[in-house]
Amino acid sequence: MQSFPISMEQGVRYGGDLPDAADLVVIGGGIIGICTALFAARRGSKVVVLEKGLVAAEQSCRNWGWIRQQGRDPSEMPIMDEALALWRELVKELDEDIGLAQAGVTYFAKSEKTLKGYERWLPHAIENGVNSRFLSTAEVNAMYPGLAEPPVAALHTSTDCRAEPQLAVPALARLADAAGVEIIEKCAVRSLDITDGKITGVVSEQGAIRTPRVVLAAGAWSALFLRNHGISMPQLSVRSQVAATVPMANVGEAACSAKRLAFRRRQDGGYTLAPAGAAELFVGPDAFRALPNYLNQLKEDPLGCMLKPAAPKGFPDAWGTKRKWAADEVTPFEQMRVLNPKPTRRKISNLARDFQAMFPQLGEVKIKTAWAGMIDTMPDIVPVVDHLPVEGLIVGTGMSGHGFGIGPAMGRILADMAADLPAGHDLARFRFNRFTDGTKMVPGPNV
Repeated sequence: MQSFPISMEQGVRYGGDLPDAADLVVIGGGIIGICTALFAARRGSKVVVLEKGLVAAEQSCRNWGWIRQQGRDPSEMPIMDEALALWRELVKELDEDIGLAQAGVTYFAKSEKTLKGYERWLPHAIENGVNSRFLSTAEVNAMYPGLAEPPVAALHTSTDCRAEPQLAVPALARLADAAGVEIIEKCAVRSLDITDGKITGVVSEQGAIRTPRVVLAAGAWSALFLRNHGISMPQLSVRSQVAATVPMANVGEAACSAKRLAFRRRQDGGYTLAPAGAAELFVGPDAFRALPNYLNQLKEDPLGCMLKPAAPKGFPDAWGTKRKWAADEVTPFEQMRVLNPKPTRRKISNLARDFQAMFPQLGEVKIKTAWAGMIDTMPDIVPVVDHLPVEGLIVGTGMSGHGFGIGPAMGRILADMAADLPAGHDLARFRFNRFTDGTKMVPGPNV
């Protein structure tokens, strides 16, 4: 079983000397950072993206590849509608086929409780003009031929899409590069330059850049970066594991979340498989600090997360990871260029077994490759997209496993925020101070 292939051994694709100044510096070369830079550059800004490792090497390239409105928090749905439109526009400009396809997404009801959750969510879809609906048993059987045990109910959205993240995000980066964005890999930002409460620049391991605006889109590393500046944000990261099969017979084009696993058809003719159960949280100092914010989530779904005793060395919330450093010191970001958690062999084997049990006609399901990623998450399972209490500092993080699909629209929003333009959507639910102003943490729909 091969591991996920992206590593620093592949070498830097984007390099060069740091400019002295920029209109906007984006910290992080994942899909949120790359899309922010792309849209800001198209508005005429001089933009620099600084990435501690390689573009898209972490969760932006390790996710399931779903581009969905189904199951979204209502506050995200108008943004997701924009994202779907942007995906269709951007794909026409890309230099390769990224596997974008409108194949739909289906959720199988795992229990009466899940079914009730789908029923509560469905009016939000109708209100937002999304064509989600329940499928009949006959429709499920036609959509997933050979299914051993059809579910009691299934929710489906035919307009949802899929794409190959390991192709899509690097292709978007090439689009940003062509638009004039300066992308510099293997260049961690160590700290912000702040004068009289305003951003005046950033200090990277390769030197300083003057800038009045910074967008922090560092995924699982965002809270650690902010903590060094005395800004606390209850973001945690959880491990999710994924496998890709060898090419096999087609048992369904629509991506599906079932009782034991989620799956989607891949461009190469295989399937991407992932456990449908709880993600794994490595308990560290930030997990203890953030616990009060997560109590509602724990009450609502007490088995929604599996606790692991300690993160591996160098992870954002590992016990030995530095929380404070000076601008001239080597940072945790330089010590962990690519966050590359290991998949668990047993879980990957179970995925193959469970997929075969769902579709017995497949015979032995062979795994081609497997990987894991760290998903940045928030207590209410929606992101923080806001100006922070330092003038010129904007954050887009905590996408909670939703970042790939919504990435183009969130990038457009952050680019406009950095230009002091209206976001175009109601971002009240995503504000930074909801964790300190007494707002009750209400997790989004558990569907």
